Amino acid sequence: MKQLIFLASAIVIASSGFAQKGKKNTKQDVAPAKFVLANEVDSVSYGIGLNIAQSITKDFKEANLDALFAGMKEGVDSSSKVSVEEFQNLVAFFFKRKQDAASNVRLAEAKKIMAEGQAFLAENKSKQGVITTQSGLQYIVLKDGNGKKPFDSSSVTVHYVGTTPDGTIFDSSINRGEPATFGLNQVIKGWTEGLQLMKEGAKYKFFLPQELAYGSNPPPGGIIKAFMPLIFEVELIKVND
Repeated sequence: MKQLIFLASAIVIASSGFAQKGKKNTKQDVAPAKFVLANEVDSVSYGIGLNIAQSITKDFKEANLDALFAGMKEGVDSSSKVSVEEFQNLVAFFFKRKQDAASNVRLAEAKKIMAEGQAFLAENKSKQGVITTQSGLQYIVLKDGNGKKPFDSSSVTVHYVGTTPDGTIFDSSINRGEPATFGLNQVIKGWTEGLQLMKEGAKYKFFLPQELAYGSNPPPGGIIKAFMPLIFEVELIKVND
């Protein structure tokens, strides 16, 4: 339930972080623009504040800072009659609602991408030159080869360009200026299957259904979305073993 305790977690993180640095935090170590840190306690307090701010920015951007500061002040005031328990249900309900809303957005996006991908592959399947395997892999032979064919355990050297269905390039060995070498048992299923159809010197265009690509687990931080089909133009340069 990190949504319920993100402020407390920030305090713990800040406290452990400063503890690891030892007792050297003085006003010379940290120099905030509008506040003088006269001693270690000031520095630790300021650090906890920074961590709380990071948590707020990440999890609770709509926070009313005046109310938040008032709650903190009341919370550390031993004479205060306000207790955390009075607000636990309210906090829990608020963050549960946010979590559910975010989950619904992600689910709707995933369903949309999956439907668009299925429509794309259904249309692409009927185009001239497209061959479909039993697994659902689609491919076009752009150039035949006349060398060795790899096995599922082979190491290969290839040039390739990977794009999303709308043509956006997300990876390219050609743009990097050097081919890629890897084992066919180390890549996504569509590559393992597709490259075994090729001979050295061949160039194919593959259309991978999402289940032969990254499925629900795309590489983090990139443009590939969950359940998105992918397109690759691949030239098999060499079968290494």
